[in-house]
Amino acid sequence: MEKQKLKNKKIISILVVIAIVLIIVILQFSKVSFIKLENSSKINSNSVSERVLEKSKLYPAAKELVHPDGFININPFNLSDYIGKKVILLDFWTYSCINCQRTFPYLESWNEKYSDKGLLIIGIHTPEFNFEKEYNNVQKATEEFGIKYPVVLDNNYLTWQAYGNQYWPREYLIDIDGFIVHDHIGEGGYAETETAIQDALKERLEVLGMNETINSGLTQGNSTIQFSGIKTPEIYFGYKFSRGQLGNRGGWKPEQVGEYSLPEKLKEDKFYLSGSWKNNLDSMELVSDTGEVDLKYFSKDVNIVAGANSLVQVTSYLDGEKRKEVEVKDQKLYNVISEGDYNSHTLKLKVEKGFKIYTFTFG
Repeated sequence: MEKQKLKNKKIISILVVIAIVLIIVILQFSKVSFIKLENSSKINSNSVSERVLEKSKLYPAAKELVHPDGFININPFNLSDYIGKKVILLDFWTYSCINCQRTFPYLESWNEKYSDKGLLIIGIHTPEFNFEKEYNNVQKATEEFGIKYPVVLDNNYLTWQAYGNQYWPREYLIDIDGFIVHDHIGEGGYAETETAIQDALKERLEVLGMNETINSGLTQGNSTIQFSGIKTPEIYFGYKFSRGQLGNRGGWKPEQVGEYSLPEKLKEDKFYLSGSWKNNLDSMELVSDTGEVDLKYFSKDVNIVAGANSLVQVTSYLDGEKRKEVEVKDQKLYNVISEGDYNSHTLKLKVEKGFKIYTFTFG
C-alpha cells in the first residue's frame, strides 16, 4: 500500500513538473508573438550584432515574399532588398473588401507623409474571390482607389500562409533590422499603428546616422462607422462559404439552377431569392429574366460584391420605398443603401438576368 502511495506521489510530481514546463513555454511564445514596439527602447547596444540578437528575443523575423503572382507600381523585388534600408509596412488586402477600403485613406496619408522618410508600404493583395486573381482587375482597382505604393499579387495565399495570416485587412510593421515590431488585425488602431511607424522611422535614422526628424503628428480620419451598430454579419452567397444564411426552402443546390420564391415572413440575417438562380461556388447568378434578393438586417449602410457579363440594373427598396438604382458590370463592391443611423430594415433588390452576387457587407 505504501509503495502504491509513493508511486502515485511520483506520478503527480512528474505531472506537476510537465505542467510548469508547458506554462513557461506558452508564456515565452506569447512574449515573442505579442510584444509591443515600445520594448525596443530596451535595446541600447551600439553593436549591430548585439542589437539584432536582442531584438530576436523580442520579435518574430519578417518572412520573404513567396512566389508573387505579379507586381503593380514597382518592378519585381524581394523583401530582403529593403531590409537594412527601409521600414516596411505590409498590408494584406483584397479589393472588394469594404473593411480594406476603409483603411485606404490612412495608408495613403502615411505613404504621403513618410515615404521620403524611409517608409515603404507594400500592399499584399490576397484574393477572396476568383475574379480578384485577375491582374487587370487588381490593377484597375489600384488605379481607382488612387493607391500609389507597391502592390504584390498573392493569388495562391503563399505569402499569406508564410505570415500565418487569417484576416483582411492586416498590417505587419517591419523595422530596419527585419523584425515585425507591430501587428494589427482589421480596421481601427490607426493612432497606435502610426505611432509605431514613427518610432520605427526614428530608430532607422539613429541606426543609419541620419540627422533628420520625424513629424509626430497623427493622421485624423473622418469615418462615421460605429462597429457596435452593425448587428448583421457579412453574408455570403456561394455554397462554398455556406453559413446557413440562405433562407429559402431547399437551400443551396451546388452547380445547379434552383427555382426560388419568397416566403411571407423573412428571418433576420438571412437572404431570400426569387427567380431562377445558378448556385455557384462563390456566388448566385440570376438566369431568369428578372429576380429579387430580400434581406432583413440591422445596420446603416449596405454594400454588395457583385458583377455581370453585361451591364445590368439593380434597384434597391428600403422598407418598401424605392431608394437607389445602380448599374452593375465590373465585379467589385457596390453601395446599395446609405442611411443616417443604425436600425433594423428590410431590403429588396430587383435585379436583371446575368446579375451575379457574392456578398452583402455592412457599414
